[in-house]
Amino acid sequence: MNITPANIHIEITGKGPNLVLLHGWAMNGAVWQPLVRSLSKRFTLHIVDIPGMGLSRPIEPYNLHAIAEKIAEMLPANADILGWSWGGQLAMRIALDYPDAVRRLVLIGATPCFVNKAQTDAQQAWQAGIAPEVFSQFAKKVDEDYQKTMTQFLTLQCMGDIRARITVRMLRKKFEERPAPSTQTLQKALNILLETDLRAEVEFLRKPTLLIHGDRDTLAPVQAAHWMMQNLPIGFLRVIAGASHAPFLSHQEHFIDALVQFLEPTAP
Repeated sequence: MNITPANIHIEITGKGPNLVLLHGWAMNGAVWQPLVRSLSKRFTLHIVDIPGMGLSRPIEPYNLHAIAEKIAEMLPANADILGWSWGGQLAMRIALDYPDAVRRLVLIGATPCFVNKAQTDAQQAWQAGIAPEVFSQFAKKVDEDYQKTMTQFLTLQCMGDIRARITVRMLRKKFEERPAPSTQTLQKALNILLETDLRAEVEFLRKPTLLIHGDRDTLAPVQAAHWMMQNLPIGFLRVIAGASHAPFLSHQEHFIDALVQFLEPTAP
């Protein structure tokens, strides 16, 4: 079943406990398709296209709080939320802003802060991200050569993965299955990635949280997951050897095993 309430596209399929899936920057809900057959036997999947991505229209204002609010309005009660990459930050924002709506979190390749930051009076330095100048250069390239930059981004997500070629092909195929986001929306989303720093709020994520991370992730280095593990009130960490930023695609069996073990669904 596909529904598009308030211009948010959500695909609902399967049977069992409710599991909401949030994709990463520039992608869309089709990225979960390789897992749907297996997961839909255990869960009722709510596969969301984040506003401005895929089949969902953009919203205004376009910031993490506003996007979290819009998606939270559509969620089933007491749902488990799974977020990948930027979707992981969005899942955290939903859990922080609407804690009664969230049962548990699963964060894949997630980080509280994608960009390295110098130490300030209020915050310690952060070196488990991307250099700010590299991030700014990437944002500039999105405007200059959209197609080439997106291809490079998909490749970057799989760098170092032992199954990199196969995973890149899967990401590219799923990216092309639904309408591409506008460069304006991508830039707004990049600004969110640049500005978001959830480190001070992680201690308030009082929901059981599973972190699934590739040990070869270059976009969100595994050090970020270890930091999260140390600061989450109820955290569990599964590091997948040989995986990069998309372990749910490159190491599907390991990923599903970790997910099912954590969520403990009713046997189908």
